[in-house]
Amino acid sequence: MDLRIAQKTALVTGGTKGIGRAIVDAFVAEGANVAFCARSAAEVAATESEFANGPATVVGTVLDVRDSEALGRWVADSAKRFGGIDMVVSNVSALAIPDTAANWTDSIEVDLMGTVNLVKASIPFLEQSTAPSIVALSSVSGREVDFASGPYGTVKTAIIGYIAGVAYQLAAKGIRANTVSPGNTYHAGGVWESLETSDTDFFTEAVGLNPTGRMGTPQEIAASVVFLSSPVSSRTTGANLLIDGALTRGIQF
Repeated sequence: MDLRIAQKTALVTGGTKGIGRAIVDAFVAEGANVAFCARSAAEVAATESEFANGPATVVGTVLDVRDSEALGRWVADSAKRFGGIDMVVSNVSALAIPDTAANWTDSIEVDLMGTVNLVKASIPFLEQSTAPSIVALSSVSGREVDFASGPYGTVKTAIIGYIAGVAYQLAAKGIRANTVSPGNTYHAGGVWESLETSDTDFFTEAVGLNPTGRMGTPQEIAASVVFLSSPVSSRTTGANLLIDGALTRGIQF
């Protein structure tokens, strides 16, 4: 299927590993140019170099999304470099799960305000696009109570609510906004790989909760994110797309 995003430009926060990196890969596979950011200079450089000889232009920037001014400059600089912005993906997360004061601060500053500030900075450029869209990564932990309820789950719930409001507010301008809520997703260097060896019983229990008998992959999440971002999904806005292998049981109305 042609997603009609070749030569379009996507912004992705947290684009060097896990789901974020898979999203960058998926956009590039569809012929889109990508501006991504992450905190680690080494990881940004390594990721950027892997696309150096490809057909799409991929530009990485070292950035902490807590810095709203720097985030705004990155968005504006990316728009200038690529001649506009079409698709915005807020993916970065502090992954701050334990219920501590520091984790509440991290979740609010990184996950929530990182999303809010990215969206606000991007809107003026999305208004000039012929296929504008916003996708924010939430989580099944934002939809129902589980082990990550607390700072992480609460903020992921807030992201769903925020993006639903953005979708309503921007619908008349043709800008779509949706959230994607992954279930447990396994990848090298990720939290579940760590728990597989550090807390085997908990890992086994988590896998057992999913009727598919396995966790998801970053590529499975990324495929849906890129489709949802594309004009092929032009009638979808204000939605929260679960990608969890039937892990959650509640029915969405």
